[in-house]
Amino acid sequence: MSDSGDRLALLKGIRAWLVLFVVCLVLSGATAFPLVHELHWAEDLLRSSSVPEHLPALMDWIEYVRHGLDVADEEYPFLLYGTDWLAFAHLVIAVAFYGPYRDPVRNIWVVEFAMIACAGIVPLALICGPLRGIPFWWSVIDMSFGVFGVIPLYVVRRKIKRLEALTSPVPLAIAT
Repeated sequence: MSDSGDRLALLKGIRAWLVLFVVCLVLSGATAFPLVHELHWAEDLLRSSSVPEHLPALMDWIEYVRHGLDVADEEYPFLLYGTDWLAFAHLVIAVAFYGPYRDPVRNIWVVEFAMIACAGIVPLALICGPLRGIPFWWSVIDMSFGVFGVIPLYVVRRKIKRLEALTSPVPLAIAT
């Protein structure tokens, strides 16, 4: 395959991985808006399955969180405004990936920034989880977002580095 074909294949691969990452980021953010309704739906779904029998700790946690959200929604709805901002932040971050989609080599910093953010999820969950009374097993689920999020970003970064190597000008030999 020619250098031009290699560049085109790399660019298509980069864009496909970026689209996947952005879709997941948008879905993650969009689900933070209707938390109260989602949790009622999730609790009903879990109750209609065998989860309460096999994973009682999960069911207890879901009930506890749903109750807390119900109280917050009814008596302190301004608290849920924080999750609205969380959702908005996910959507704004997703927009930043238009730069690498358009010009991956020039905007690799966005991918690297996102990789750093994914790494930051782990200490955040390990520090803030216990402070907020989050069960450790739930913090592990939260940390998985960083672990699984960094995988497509790592693939994209490697592809961008290969694209950069193909597009870098070849230095001319200096005649002596």
